[in-house]
Amino acid sequence: MNYIVLDLEWNQSNTGEEPEVKEIPFEIIDIGAIKLNHEKVMVGEFNQLVKPAVYLHMHKITSKIIHLHMQDLLKGRPFPEVMEEFRSWCGTDFVFCTWGPLDLFELQRNIRFHELLPLSDVPIRFLDIQKLFSIAYEDKKTRRSLEYAIDFLEIEKDIPFHRAFSDAYYTAKILERLEGDVLDNYSVDTFVLPRSKEEEIHIKFHDYMKYISREFEDKHEAMEDKEVISTRCYLCHKNIRKKVRWFTPNGKHYYCVSTCPVHGFMKSKIRIRKSENEKIYVVKTSKFISEEDALKLQKKREEAKEHRKLKKKASKLKDQNH
Repeated sequence: MNYIVLDLEWNQSNTGEEPEVKEIPFEIIDIGAIKLNHEKVMVGEFNQLVKPAVYLHMHKITSKIIHLHMQDLLKGRPFPEVMEEFRSWCGTDFVFCTWGPLDLFELQRNIRFHELLPLSDVPIRFLDIQKLFSIAYEDKKTRRSLEYAIDFLEIEKDIPFHRAFSDAYYTAKILERLEGDVLDNYSVDTFVLPRSKEEEIHIKFHDYMKYISREFEDKHEAMEDKEVISTRCYLCHKNIRKKVRWFTPNGKHYYCVSTCPVHGFMKSKIRIRKSENEKIYVVKTSKFISEEDALKLQKKREEAKEHRKLKKKASKLKDQNH
């Protein structure tokens, strides 16, 4: 298996000059990639400018960051032609690697806009090197810039940043340094979502569990689904009792705490996300926490409940005054 380390640059609408096209808010203008073999040795490279078909004025911020102008891009090749070459270059047995979670999503959106063959008909598993850097060297949560990581690892900066090929090159250099089971912490791109309950994703990592649902019409439908709101110990695979029932402090994230007789307190968090089809889906994570952290969530639930009461009371008084 090979590693395809991918980086993209894209252009977008210039306010007042050309309107945004909803189906492709970010048009890819530069594709760079490095291929590493199973031993993480560099064995190939891809570097191609893309001739724009949607946004024909270069956004001033984009131009400033990547030092490209529209006359440079007009020398590029059409996206369908570049993608055909890129797919052939990638081969068949590989995993995508990117710095951050955005590139694969936008690549698939550009592919769909140009009515090309999809990369996949299921969610794509990939390696987010930015996340893996944090897992390997920091607190697992902080997300650093690519240049910060290069400086941290004392990797020589021998080509400029902020072009697709150079950023892919530096990302590959960081990937070379990652060892052990860090690479087991893969990510899942959600441009394509599970199409049925049977295809929903359940992933067990070293210290937490992730679930990605199929699409639902709205938040209400999702939060009535048994699998979405279930609390199952991911170590002994048994449904466990909720100590703190599902609550939301903001309407987007939901929390609960359950108790496993064997493994202790388990925190679950639901994130409500909007899909490309204007529907919603759920990402649920579960992990074991201390009793102290469980009590903090219980207090947070009580505060959220009190906040709702005060808000309801204020709304009622407002209606009475009118």
